[in-house]
Amino acid sequence: MRPTSLILIALLVSACSDFDDPSLDSHFDPEKVLEPIEPAQVAHNTERNLLFGDLHIHTSLSTDAYVFGNRSLPEDVYRFAKGGTIEHGAGYAITIDRPLDFVAVTDHSEYLGQARLANLDVPTANQSLRELLQDEPRWKITKAWLESTNFIRKLGFGFGVDQSDEQINHDAWQMTIDAAERHNVPGAFTAFIGYEWSAFAGDPTIHIHRNVIYRGSDVSFKPFSYIDSPVPEDLWDFLEQENTAGRVAMAIPHNANLSDGNMYQSKDSDGKRLTKEYASLRNRYEPISEILQVKGASETHPLLSPLDEFANFEITSLAIGGDAPEMTAVQGAYMRDALKAGLEFEKQEGFNPYQFGVIGSSDSHNASSPAQEKTYHGKLPMMDGSAGLRTNETLLLPQKINPVTRWGSGGLAGVWAEENTRESIYDALLRKETFATSGPRIGIRLFAGWDFEKNILASSQRLKLAYEGGVPMGGELLGQAENVSPEFMILAHKDPLGAKLDRVQIIKGWVDDSGISHEKIYDVVWSTNRSGVNQDGKLQTVGNTVNLNNGDTVDTIGSSTLESVWHDPDFSADQNAFYYARVLEIPTARWSTYDAIKLGTEPMAPATIQERAITSAIWYSAPLVNY
Repeated sequence: MRPTSLILIALLVSACSDFDDPSLDSHFDPEKVLEPIEPAQVAHNTERNLLFGDLHIHTSLSTDAYVFGNRSLPEDVYRFAKGGTIEHGAGYAITIDRPLDFVAVTDHSEYLGQARLANLDVPTANQSLRELLQDEPRWKITKAWLESTNFIRKLGFGFGVDQSDEQINHDAWQMTIDAAERHNVPGAFTAFIGYEWSAFAGDPTIHIHRNVIYRGSDVSFKPFSYIDSPVPEDLWDFLEQENTAGRVAMAIPHNANLSDGNMYQSKDSDGKRLTKEYASLRNRYEPISEILQVKGASETHPLLSPLDEFANFEITSLAIGGDAPEMTAVQGAYMRDALKAGLEFEKQEGFNPYQFGVIGSSDSHNASSPAQEKTYHGKLPMMDGSAGLRTNETLLLPQKINPVTRWGSGGLAGVWAEENTRESIYDALLRKETFATSGPRIGIRLFAGWDFEKNILASSQRLKLAYEGGVPMGGELLGQAENVSPEFMILAHKDPLGAKLDRVQIIKGWVDDSGISHEKIYDVVWSTNRSGVNQDGKLQTVGNTVNLNNGDTVDTIGSSTLESVWHDPDFSADQNAFYYARVLEIPTARWSTYDAIKLGTEPMAPATIQERAITSAIWYSAPLVNY
């Protein structure tokens, strides 16, 4: 249905009563804000510190954020990340429950900073979003929502402008750099300098976006944008030039799930078969992919992993109304499928173009990191900045038309780094000693080796032994002649302020002698409050203690820590493979359930979810393989 038709529907039902949204009951009061917390120094640790951050946050310097009502600037991002209070685009105060360890402002490089200086014909130009949501009838809010959405869909980030104004772009870029430099505290808090390259594959809804993150303070004069080039190979060439000049940077793909199969293709941008040179450049400048964020999960999809009972997690479709996509839209759009494709390339061509690690981040356009379900405040102010907008109660729209009802609450990046500095965290990203979480600060480590010390889990030196005798997540384990499985050591612990853990799984991918890839999920260790597997061979469910009347979870199931040393029962020494770990929390209330409680409505499905953390893989390389 065309947006204009939807507006007519809204006008026809304009007699409907206004809707009271309790999300807007509070107002931002600058006299009552929390000030940022002075971050404490983190001691250097050769066995790595666990650090959490968000490498994907937008401000009003991004066109879409501005159009949808955001008026925050890079300075606000760092205030929020350090525990301070800032103003949401809808006019209320937002604060994080715990400061983050590192953050990057990644505004869209296309037309950077121009929207806030232009005279745009958008609903939020002459009226604040808060005033619109509080004072106007529902049909006007719906009309404004549709106009804002249609503005971006039709005009993109350029709002009808033929090209970027380089001086405005440079000034906005300098504002971003200056804010990061002011807030970067080596050893205590890391403020990365970055931006988003937001190209698309022929349709603005098809994402092949990347976030560019610099290792230090030596950065380009202005960001590289899709106006400079809309193909990733040219972005990598630009990063090659940057790195040669000492301006070290990487690109992090995100929303592969919304790429319509274009993120991890078997062909390059010219439609040619991938080459060894392509693989080398891509692996060098895209060592990490963002797989958990507001616009859905990019680990795997039920169509790609029909035997994975936990594959259907925060799935967001390109299709209007969330209709089931075709297989062609999901192949090449999910991490696990890409890792398997990489093994197939290695078998057939002798190189692997998809040997990357993973992180989560939010993609917030509120200058914040909204990863907590209970206090979720949305991605884009006008799109989903209140409980009524998020659950469609405020809008006079068929629910399936509103994509935000299917969005998640964001994600975080977990990094194992020696210290909290730009250089140390960047190097951890480079070696892929990272993991993604769907929001909670779950801790997880994965090591693989051939001969870990007996009873290593009980040793006070287990981390030292694991590093000396094996490789961590992101590493490569070289095969040996004996057909004996390597040992995998898994250490997982709950978020100190979050729910307990259900289980840890190992996901294995391998390629057979004919060059076809396969996958299998193993339940490795689980909480002790159930007896084991059912008759169908699946582990018994952990149960569900969520009270849907208040969102609370009763602390009677799950475990605080889960640890194991695991051997692959199906190991074959002559088959290349990858292994990564996935740890699941016990069920907790989803953001939409907390919103329904506020609104006094029935929660949408699913009412509860199992939050998770997903590690980067360890690759097993078979010995004496002739490719």
